Amino acid sequence: MDTHATIRIGTCSWKYDSWEGLVYSRQEGRNLLAQYSRRYPTVEVDQWFWSLFKSDTPVLPRADVVRDYAASVPPGFIFSIKVPNSITLTHHYNKGKGATLVSNPHFLSTGLMARFLQAIEPLGDHIGPLMFQFEYLNRQKMGSLHRFLELFEVFRQGLPAGFRYCVEIRNPNWLRGEYFDFLAEHGLAHVFLQGYYMPPIFGVYWQNREKLTSPVVIRLQGSNRDGMEERTGNVWNRIVEPKDAELAELATMVRDLRRHNHDIFINVNNHYEGSAPRTIEKIMALLAG
Repeated sequence: MDTHATIRIGTCSWKYDSWEGLVYSRQEGRNLLAQYSRRYPTVEVDQWFWSLFKSDTPVLPRADVVRDYAASVPPGFIFSIKVPNSITLTHHYNKGKGATLVSNPHFLSTGLMARFLQAIEPLGDHIGPLMFQFEYLNRQKMGSLHRFLELFEVFRQGLPAGFRYCVEIRNPNWLRGEYFDFLAEHGLAHVFLQGYYMPPIFGVYWQNREKLTSPVVIRLQGSNRDGMEERTGNVWNRIVEPKDAELAELATMVRDLRRHNHDIFINVNNHYEGSAPRTIEKIMALLAG
């Protein structure tokens, strides 16, 4: 196994009181990120994704929060960061069926992206994968994969070098050669999403593994968010829905990625099995074995 490849396993967010005893100690004060970062080498920042609300003025990260995060973690700790949805949404959210679509004027805005990068600049070397998460884009929002890639190519040309850009799409039928060829040509990374209504990541991986660019981001999300919250009562300290077969496949996939010298980020959500820290324990045991 290639020792140059790095693997970082962490959770999606970290602000869960029910991790006391698993990750946090009541005696150590309330800087949860500082405690978290002594246990795990990475975490996914989700909070800055939620940036487009009723107005057309995007909400960007607060300077004091960014500085606090940078000061809370040790050297070598890496944040994988979801880019604001004010950049990735084609239209404002609208839950009403048949309602008129309202375009988002900031969709794939290089100017807004520059402002976001400036806002998170104090994180410095702690900045890892920058993830562009797109919702399911129906034909009313985006005519085709080809059109999406045309628009993203214009956007990509305006992105500054020196960052690791990663793309997460939620159209299962877009996970085909044209998409992976585009990523490979431009040095973009794919985000493997396990959960929601997406196909299992393992088949997608084995069909496209030769086209991947580092880092490879794997997000273990789960498929029944509301059901998991009901089962756990939002107490995230135990496994309630084991996915041992999937995790065994994940371990095989990770070993293959490491043989191909890919850097790997695995971001685990509580909603995957019921407790992200418990799932990480299982993954670590499988990889050690």
